[in-house]
Amino acid sequence: MRIIGGKYKSRRIPFSKKIKARPTTDTAKESLFNILENQLDLNDKEVLDLFSGTGNISYEFISRGAKQVTSVDQQLNSVKFINEQSKKWSMNIKTIKTNAFSFLEKETNKYDIIFADPPYDLKKAEEIPEIIFSKNIIKENGILILEHDKNLNFHKSANFTEQRTYSNVNFSFFKR
Repeated sequence: MRIIGGKYKSRRIPFSKKIKARPTTDTAKESLFNILENQLDLNDKEVLDLFSGTGNISYEFISRGAKQVTSVDQQLNSVKFINEQSKKWSMNIKTIKTNAFSFLEKETNKYDIIFADPPYDLKKAEEIPEIIFSKNIIKENGILILEHDKNLNFHKSANFTEQRTYSNVNFSFFKR
């Protein structure tokens, strides 16, 4: 894993075997950020990274100018790892160790961009967009990106705008 673009471009992210995660591939991540940077300016955006795992996406947002990223994961090893990397590189990443659904129930802050990469076999993954928009934690014109496997289809969901597929990685985009 590496940071694809921005201030920290080409920095390698060591993979910890202590973290149970399926990091977004570099190819899919590069495609995702090409889409985002063509649609909006990432500078000074407040980002929420749900199911953050290794922090791969959080680092990329910070590298490309995000003001702050809040990374949420229930694994202690993930939170420790993200804290270590962000401290080493002086990145403004706030970590929260909790279940993503519990976090969403209590969260009151609003974000410009929300990225969610739940485990592909998570039963409640299809509920994430509805929860986020009903809780009103995404700013006006904010974007939700949900990474998922091919078995989920959000085309008829409220706020859905498009889906992109890169090999086994699918990104569904939603806009407020």
